[in-house]
Amino acid sequence: MAVDLSPIDENLLAEIANIHGMPNGAFNIRKDGELVERHSSANIEIATKTDHPGIDIRIAPHTKGETVFIPVIVTQAGLKDVVYNTFYIGEGCDITIIAGCGIHNESHEASEHDGIHTFYCGKDSHVKYVEKHYGEGAGTGERILNPVTNVVMEEGASCEMEMVQLRGVSSTVRDTNAELAAGARLVLTEKLLTHDEQTATSNMKVELNGEDSSVQVISRSVAQDDSVQVFNPLVIGNAACRGHVQCDAIIMGNARVTAIPGIEAASEDAVLVHEAAIGKIAGDQIVKLETLGLTEEEAEQEILEDFLN
Repeated sequence: MAVDLSPIDENLLAEIANIHGMPNGAFNIRKDGELVERHSSANIEIATKTDHPGIDIRIAPHTKGETVFIPVIVTQAGLKDVVYNTFYIGEGCDITIIAGCGIHNESHEASEHDGIHTFYCGKDSHVKYVEKHYGEGAGTGERILNPVTNVVMEEGASCEMEMVQLRGVSSTVRDTNAELAAGARLVLTEKLLTHDEQTATSNMKVELNGEDSSVQVISRSVAQDDSVQVFNPLVIGNAACRGHVQCDAIIMGNARVTAIPGIEAASEDAVLVHEAAIGKIAGDQIVKLETLGLTEEEAEQEILEDFLN
């Protein structure tokens, strides 16, 4: 082990990846720009990149039922950590990838992690990807996370991506780009919570290039206090395809939410739909829960958790 883990580190790993101790199977744990520990499996090879900081993850064709953990934690004030991770997922795989970043900052200096992830999903493969972001610490320094996710899907591939931002992230700009071949299916689910004066921008561009390709984009967010959110997805249909974009947001206090869902069709057989809804918590929901014995604050929290989940 290159770096020892403190109780703070262990708490961050539990928050973002539900890791308690070292996981089984293939994993790569990174802290403050350094390797903590790495392990490959018989079907999954994790190797250090030679041209950029980061790793290459190669998953053998027809690998099924395995999980890869690649969490990152940052506890060093003033650090800007940039990492490039590339996944080569073989034909016919069925695997789960657990990522995410947790930042603990007790200083006045900013701490930042920018993860650039690229996925090459082989023919008829299935990937479930979960990425959680979380920030904590009493310091005034910003906790910044700017992820980039690129997805290239071959024929018949399917991918479910769940991007979750928990509490404590000062600012984030998320860029997600995807290209789908014939019969490929992508589900992008984004769950976002901002509070205080935090800002969050999500940009998406999904190109449906193959016949019978499809994408479903679901954004569910809560903006509290004076925070600001911008949701900017674009789905482009270049063939006979299906696309659906849905944005639902709850706004509280003096927060601001902007949703700009976009669709472009370059084929008469493309079927694309978008919808957006922004509103406050309904008063009758609060009253109903209060009759069950909850305080107003507890009722609000219950509603928010149910909405995001």
